[in-house]
Amino acid sequence: MKVFVYGTLKPGECNYLRYCEGKVVDACPAIARGQLFALPIGYPAMMAGDGTVCGFLLCFANSAILDDLDRLEDYHPLREPTQNEYQRQEIEIFDPHLKPLGTAWAYFMLPDRVRSLAGIWLPHGTWENRFFAKYNSPDSFLG
Repeated sequence: MKVFVYGTLKPGECNYLRYCEGKVVDACPAIARGQLFALPIGYPAMMAGDGTVCGFLLCFANSAILDDLDRLEDYHPLREPTQNEYQRQEIEIFDPHLKPLGTAWAYFMLPDRVRSLAGIWLPHGTWENRFFAKYNSPDSFLG
């Protein structure tokens, strides 16, 4: 089972240690199509779009990990999309040279939620926990 991650679930980030360490059988740098936003509350959001989002493709032996990740991302498939913080969907993933890696689950945020949380667009598609030093400019806000 594969999951594309771009924020706190990336290797070395806080939620990787809590949710993924010891459960990942393979992790490789990967990209997905979309737009990436840093949220002032301390984590990122990906929206559908034509840009590139840089992250990691994590492979798990046990699909039960999705239950834990769904809880972390405040996603439940039976709720209305606007009641979830993130939406989980299967998308195409590529390696850094744009070679297809197949499909993986990824968590997206709806544009209205990104706007309401004052998302800051990350034009290079990479989120780091230290983003405010680089990206905290009024021109970057989704609006």
